[in-house]
Amino acid sequence: MKKKTAGIHHITAIVGHPQENIDFYAGVLGLRLVKKTVNFDDPGTYHFYFGDKEGKPGTLITFFPWPDAYQGKIGNGQVGVTSYVIPEGSMSFWQERLDKFRIPFTMTERFGESLLVFQDPHGLNIELVERKEGELNQWEFGHVTSDVAIKGFGGAVLYSSFPEKTSELLENIFGLQRIGREGDFIRFQSPSEIGNVVDVKITSSGRGIMGVGTVHHIALRANDDNDQLEWKTSLESNGYRVTPVQDRKYFHSIYFREHGEILFEIATDPPGFAIDESLDALGKELKLPERYEKYRERLENKLMPVEVRNLDE
Repeated sequence: MKKKTAGIHHITAIVGHPQENIDFYAGVLGLRLVKKTVNFDDPGTYHFYFGDKEGKPGTLITFFPWPDAYQGKIGNGQVGVTSYVIPEGSMSFWQERLDKFRIPFTMTERFGESLLVFQDPHGLNIELVERKEGELNQWEFGHVTSDVAIKGFGGAVLYSSFPEKTSELLENIFGLQRIGREGDFIRFQSPSEIGNVVDVKITSSGRGIMGVGTVHHIALRANDDNDQLEWKTSLESNGYRVTPVQDRKYFHSIYFREHGEILFEIATDPPGFAIDESLDALGKELKLPERYEKYRERLENKLMPVEVRNLDE
């Protein structure tokens, strides 16, 4: 039987000022900051994780905030749009909330679904879509209550340099079901209830340039370490160059760049974010991998002070 991924584990993007990033994703969108750590490959830079109450796979957006970095350009070889699922009947709440914070938005439609389209402060493209599927997010913050809170990812729109190659990867290797084509998009879907839809844009968006306001990579889910190794073997047997397994503390990762130039990761669901903090304390303290603990004082002095602020007060 052909292997199938459950869908999106997380999406990681590059942004600018770290406090602006927290204010938007926690203060405006109401997501929980579930982990405040550093980029394991560049420890002088924060790595923030936002998600639902527990930080479950399929709800996680993560960021490398570089306040002095150059602005990127969204285009081919990147995730062009990140889509979030909101509960049925909550669209008017989110329209009013964006108005409250003076965030411009438009409405559009794709595959029969109404989409609320806007950008974050650093230029990332975001959509909100109502769907019945997916558990309600029990995290409540400010005026964002669980009956309207973002459940997790609706999916992503991939801007591929070679859409037919990317589509082949999604369907024939990752086992996503091809739902159909509408206009400039081909839709694929996984069996999960959250983070389960991937659209591939088949027309060119021009070459992307990595920088602030762009997605760095998209991660798909592996059940555990054994499942991840099976994915690694499968990808390599199909000609993809895959990295060795990387220990990211909260999950294990492998990476590869597919033929459409998009950087993919496959991340394990376990062990999760409660490995070094209790559920009630997620995101409260700066957490470092063991190899950087001896540099804690130096890193804390270098990293910009940030806090989660209730912008509704």
